[in-house]
Amino acid sequence: MKQIVCMRWGKKYGPEYVNRLYGMIARNITPPFKLFCLTDDASGVRPEVDCRPMADLGFEMPKLRRGIWHKSRLWMVELSGIEGVVLFVDLDVVITGSLDPFFTYGADDDVILARNPVKPFERLGQTSLYRFKVGTLAPLWEEFRADPKAVGERWTYEQRFVTNRAPGGVTFWPRGWVVHYRHHCVPFFPANFVMEPRLPKGARVAIFAGQLNPADAVIGRYQKDYPVLSPSQHVRRALTGPAPREGRMKYLRHFVRPSSWVREHWRE
Repeated sequence: MKQIVCMRWGKKYGPEYVNRLYGMIARNITPPFKLFCLTDDASGVRPEVDCRPMADLGFEMPKLRRGIWHKSRLWMVELSGIEGVVLFVDLDVVITGSLDPFFTYGADDDVILARNPVKPFERLGQTSLYRFKVGTLAPLWEEFRADPKAVGERWTYEQRFVTNRAPGGVTFWPRGWVVHYRHHCVPFFPANFVMEPRLPKGARVAIFAGQLNPADAVIGRYQKDYPVLSPSQHVRRALTGPAPREGRMKYLRHFVRPSSWVREHWRE
């Protein structure tokens, strides 16, 4: 049984994200498999998904500037009754190829992460898609819950904490299996004005770290608070409109065309 786990809490992502994820998994995996969703609200999620309540942290999560530290629940010895090897997948990914190799690569006791291309010299992992055996990361949970604010402030991102503190270290998926949409798919400026984002050959999963989301990629905007504009409108707004908070030149470079392959794959 191939076990995949996702998490959904709060209002950022609706149940349609879980349902799309299930659809993408089902089209790209050899059965049997099960998708578990750890959530505070199972309403609207399709019945094939095994929704389970999120474990109580036992403390109030501190307000930290960055990182998705609610994922720390994954490090608990008891993971909502789930046992064995699991593949954790963020809700905002697009699955474009077979997931089967993610369950056969490496050893069962390995902690295997996606590579973070934003920090190539840091050898940083990305927890948008990573595999581990339930209980393996318990020392991280103990360290985090002892002083969550100090751990969060020291490591900034939970993926940096996992990369550096996982018992026995971590390894990474083969290059090319997991691609970062902004870094590997969106053409560099100024080609982004004339070329649609491409899907690299051999890519199995595209991750959407940062503000750019699959829903944005489908309609062609860099993040949800950007208007959908033509290339000429975007240039005009960047150069003559109200000053964007990130600066005019950075805003100018943040144009992205609609992605037909994201639309094709990101569906229920």
